[in-house]
Amino acid sequence: MSAASLQAAPASPTARVKWLAAASSAAWLEQAIAHPELVLIDHAHCERKAAGVALQLMFRYPSDEGLGAALSPLAREELEHFEQVLQLLQRRGLALRPLPAPAYGASLTAAVRRGEPERMLDSFLVAGLIEARSHERMALLAAHSPDAELRALYGELLASEARHFGLYWLLCEERYGREVTVARLQELAAVEVEALSGVLARPEEVRMHSVGVDLAGSGTPERCAEELR
Repeated sequence: MSAASLQAAPASPTARVKWLAAASSAAWLEQAIAHPELVLIDHAHCERKAAGVALQLMFRYPSDEGLGAALSPLAREELEHFEQVLQLLQRRGLALRPLPAPAYGASLTAAVRRGEPERMLDSFLVAGLIEARSHERMALLAAHSPDAELRALYGELLASEARHFGLYWLLCEERYGREVTVARLQELAAVEVEALSGVLARPEEVRMHSVGVDLAGSGTPERCAEELR
């Protein structure tokens, strides 16, 4: 992949997700393509964590019957994706070893308010932002990875990833209304971009959610929220 094509890659229409206040950078894509095995191992961990988040929310709010009905299928699908990635790792002789996690998830979790009902809203939006970023980065890899098997994997997962962050949006809007949801999304989208800002000190530490966003070429959280109205 040439430097010129990498530089242009994040401008792809598949990379633009309305939830996100900034697109991923060419630097992140270049690092991910250079270390596909690390991104794949981290991807497996991400799918397992996403299933855990859905289950955690179900257990935290057991009296919300609609929540359980919505998140139980999502958790199952996340585990199916985990198994799918795990099988690919095994075919390639790669172990699902622990990897140091970037600060991304912890930064978003720290922004979740502790009192209810704000905690539920923030938890849904943070989960949705993570799903949206995963979708955006998988779209880039599906379009630009030189590995045909990885292009197929990421391309196959795009539709379900889009459903997942769409589901979290609906859960918010049903319980809090659009105006409240959009306003808080603006704030958390800015936190999400801040968590991905900066330069990766060691490119070999690339992860699905490691730093790398194009601050100059992206919209503001307010603009993204307007698109959702």
